[in-house]
Amino acid sequence: MTSSIKLDLTTRIVPEPIDHFDDLPDSLLLLIFNRIGDVKALGRCCIVSRRFHLLVPQVDNAVVRVDCVISDDDPSSSSSGGSGFSLSNSGGSDKSRSILRYIVNSLIKPFQSFSQFISNLPHKRGGGGGGLVLDDEDFDQGSVTHHSPTQVLKNFNEIKLLRIELPSGELGIDAGVLLKWRAEFGSTLDNCVILGAASVGHRNPKDEPLPAFNESNGTGNGEGDNGSIPESFYTNGGLKLRVVWTISSLIAASARHYLLQPIIAEHKTLSNLVLTDADGQGVLCMNKEQLEELRVKPLSASSASKRTLVPALNMRLWYAPHLDLPDGTILKGATLVAIRPSEHPKKDVVCGDGNWVASAFEEPYLTAAKMLLKRRTYCLEMNSF
Repeated sequence: MTSSIKLDLTTRIVPEPIDHFDDLPDSLLLLIFNRIGDVKALGRCCIVSRRFHLLVPQVDNAVVRVDCVISDDDPSSSSSGGSGFSLSNSGGSDKSRSILRYIVNSLIKPFQSFSQFISNLPHKRGGGGGGLVLDDEDFDQGSVTHHSPTQVLKNFNEIKLLRIELPSGELGIDAGVLLKWRAEFGSTLDNCVILGAASVGHRNPKDEPLPAFNESNGTGNGEGDNGSIPESFYTNGGLKLRVVWTISSLIAASARHYLLQPIIAEHKTLSNLVLTDADGQGVLCMNKEQLEELRVKPLSASSASKRTLVPALNMRLWYAPHLDLPDGTILKGATLVAIRPSEHPKKDVVCGDGNWVASAFEEPYLTAAKMLLKRRTYCLEMNSF
């Protein structure tokens, strides 16, 4: 009797567990993967199952967060595909970080004064190919392997929306100084908007707000002027500083544009590309028409450095010694610069009510740009460099 009971127990059939993921359609899984976006997380999804491995490369929305930018003379940069920036994965808590030091020392040759990101941790020399996921050995030993965005993205076949985020802005600025830019490119610069301020502060809640800004004539807000730039602006280095800001921002934008060439060439499905940074300092944007223009008409590279040649430019500048924004933010020495190539008619530098200029920034700087646009306009020109 005992033996027969044991026999029954050993021969009992247990049903296989049901994987409910198998019931989900591919379209729903792709929707989930598109919401994830981050390529590192998607790379980990690839090793979950064969089905995930086949579906992940079909996502059309990807976000690449770059951990460090490697200098050209770094021995390990060869593994990053020569793009100048890379994604690094580390198994330890000391994650690879980098510090950006871009300083302008000369107005004559500003591009010579920029240095590249240097990683604080030693690089794994001769890092191998561009897979989406690092192998177990990399995680166990806490080593760092670098992959360029070009390598990581090569396995994605259907990307339409791509966002790349650098670890920090290129321009080293003092604490309390505001400098933001937004540029659009096709095969060359299409437009650029720069917003800067010598200092950013906040109004004491106990202080009475300054007189409201008059939208019709650009006066008020404690200015007591007619919107003109004071004479001291030209003599105390204020104008020179703004020129440095402008050149520095244009160089940063053109360097980013140059690095995007291999990605744009390889991914024909791209319809929107954004290259920004974690600091929110600069944003480079390209829409579908601009991306196609670059594929058809190759960019002109600067002979001095690895960046796109900046064409001759027409610029419009607005300045206010003091701006008191509605949210309590105070900008001193606020400056707005709108830039377009000289080949565009001058009247197109700021079209209509200047919406393309003001809309380049988010609040509270959207309001600051609108306030500055109501002030007196100053015209400048710059040669190609």
